[in-house]
Amino acid sequence: MRWLFRVLELIFTWWNGATIGTLWTTWRTGHFVGEDAQGNRYYRDKSGARRWVLYKGFADASRVPPEWHGWLHHTVELPPTEQPPRVKPWEKEHIPNLTGTPHAYRPPGSLYRGQERARATGDYEAWSPEG
Repeated sequence: MRWLFRVLELIFTWWNGATIGTLWTTWRTGHFVGEDAQGNRYYRDKSGARRWVLYKGFADASRVPPEWHGWLHHTVELPPTEQPPRVKPWEKEHIPNLTGTPHAYRPPGSLYRGQERARATGDYEAWSPEG
C-alpha cells in the first residue's frame, strides 16, 4: 500500500521532489552534471540548451546556491563542477529563504516572538476619528 502512495505522490505533487514526468524526462534525455552540498542534482540535455535541477526533499528554488543558479540560467557556460567559482573572503555561506520556517527572522515586537512591541516615540500621533 505504501508504494501506491509513493506513485500517487510522484504523479500529482511537484513540491516533494520531482513528478513522474520530470523523472521520465531526466531518465530519457538528462545527463548528470553535478550535485551541490544540499544533495540537489543538476542535469542538462544533450545540446546543453535545457538545464534543470532535481531537488532533494522539498522543492524550493531558494535552495539552489548562487554558482548553480548562474549555470541553470545560462549566466555561466560551465557548471561549478567543471569551473569552480572564485570565492571571495567576504562572502557568506549560502542559506535558503527561511520565511515560513521556525528559523525565520522575527523582529522585536513580532507576534510570533511573544514579546511586547516597543512604545511609539513622540514623533507619532495616533489617528482618532472626530465625531
